[in-house]
Amino acid sequence: MLFRNLSGQVTAGVLRGERSRFQLFGDTMNTAARMEHSGERNRIQLSQASADMLKEAGLGQWIMPRSSKIYVKGKGDMQTYWLRKVKAPKSKVSELKNEMTTLAESAETEEESDYTDEVGLGFDDDSDRGMTKIERLVEWNVEVLTSLLQQIIASRGGVVNEIGTLSNAEKKCGSGNGTVLDEFTPIIPLKRFEAEELHARPSPGSIDIGDKAKSQLRSYLSQVAGMYRSDNPFHNFQHASHVTASVKKLLTRIVKVGEQNCLAAGSGSQQDDVNLIDLAGHSYGITSDPLTQFAVVFSAVIHDVDHPGVPNAQLVKENARNAQIYKKSVAEQNSVDLAWDMLMEDNFSALRACIYQTESDLRRFRQLVVNTVMATDIVDKELQALRKNRWETAFSNASVPSETTLEHQVGHDDRKATIVIEHLIQASDVSHTMQHWHIYKDWNERFFMECYGAYRAGRADSDPSVNWYQGEIGFFDFYVIPLAKKLESCGVFGVSSDEYLNYAKANREEWVREGEALVMQYLAKFNGEQERRSSLK
Repeated sequence: MLFRNLSGQVTAGVLRGERSRFQLFGDTMNTAARMEHSGERNRIQLSQASADMLKEAGLGQWIMPRSSKIYVKGKGDMQTYWLRKVKAPKSKVSELKNEMTTLAESAETEEESDYTDEVGLGFDDDSDRGMTKIERLVEWNVEVLTSLLQQIIASRGGVVNEIGTLSNAEKKCGSGNGTVLDEFTPIIPLKRFEAEELHARPSPGSIDIGDKAKSQLRSYLSQVAGMYRSDNPFHNFQHASHVTASVKKLLTRIVKVGEQNCLAAGSGSQQDDVNLIDLAGHSYGITSDPLTQFAVVFSAVIHDVDHPGVPNAQLVKENARNAQIYKKSVAEQNSVDLAWDMLMEDNFSALRACIYQTESDLRRFRQLVVNTVMATDIVDKELQALRKNRWETAFSNASVPSETTLEHQVGHDDRKATIVIEHLIQASDVSHTMQHWHIYKDWNERFFMECYGAYRAGRADSDPSVNWYQGEIGFFDFYVIPLAKKLESCGVFGVSSDEYLNYAKANREEWVREGEALVMQYLAKFNGEQERRSSLK
């Protein structure tokens, strides 16, 4: 059989008559039909547009350019690609399944397909051989962040210059007398773009970040992975990658919510004004700026670096060194400081040059990282109250600015964008509660093992197994389900908000039925593992 794939616009309709049928029309269909003549048996041929989409999705390793261009009637010579064999050994897939998965789709078969796509198991069998689970997760994160770096560079017209002139700004950024939490701001100003500038951007798929920058990115992520504590059943690099997958998926599902939802800079005599026009079809300008996307995904990767496996309250009680420094949001602030300091090292200069070229972009990147990681502290009651008030200020009906100037409207939209980003990372951080039951159950067991292990080690006051069953019900009722409803009410995430809410409700019902028995299983498993270890001593 011959297969071909072309991406583009089509017109669809039903042809009437005795043999009525659904039909697709247009140049895309005509070109795809003509490509068929140049195909080869049992191979899938891709157009340049389809190949670019795979590259932008971080799946460039799935494609291989044909050795020579093909001739297509009406189009002339075309560069096409072969879809490479991407089948991974079943054992590899099953090993990764417990470490990372995507947001589940509405059917089991869809979920399996999405999982394979999301983790990027598109390695050739030979290249995958001998890689550890962590190494494969590092490679997946490399591909995700590389695709975002391509978009950042494309937004600058392909420019990547050395940033030695920013060395002083880099030293000052995040090195003040205060802590990371002191840098938090309720509103992050979005970057404005000229409409012509957006339309003139080169295709991200045509951007090469360079071998040096990609090598530094891989090295950085490998070191980040090493800074996660592998003996943590829950707060480990697998969890960070799982959160990253959720962030990536939610970003791709942000949808247009109105005709005026993206921000463009003014020009000429109106340089200080902005025009709220739909430049990129995304909400509040979040995804019209690739640096914002990169910062949020980057934050997901580093948000639990060096997590000690116990809550902040326990660190404060123990008077741990980090608790003496930070006082509150201890683990989160420590993660930002460690990851940021490492990124600022000289051996990652080429990577940083891809991320930002100006001091303003450097500072905006830093602010986005600070806000995003700090949002993952969901236990601190004071921070929770502040977030609730800010949400109500941004999204209540009474929050519409009384002033009609564009300046006030922009500030209002910036506030909404900042809040949406925070809730995006919060939902992703507990995304296992809003996915298929078996995914939730797996991560719930991991978290139990971590908490119960801390208790047995004398690092918790009470036995978590006593209230784990009721505690999970309360967690669904007072955090997970209200959070899923917020995703829906902000009107940004399209069908994903419905999926999150439906899975959260379904998992709660299943937990009510099965939870008590599962807690007993968790305990038996923990004790069995302890006995096994004792017998080996």
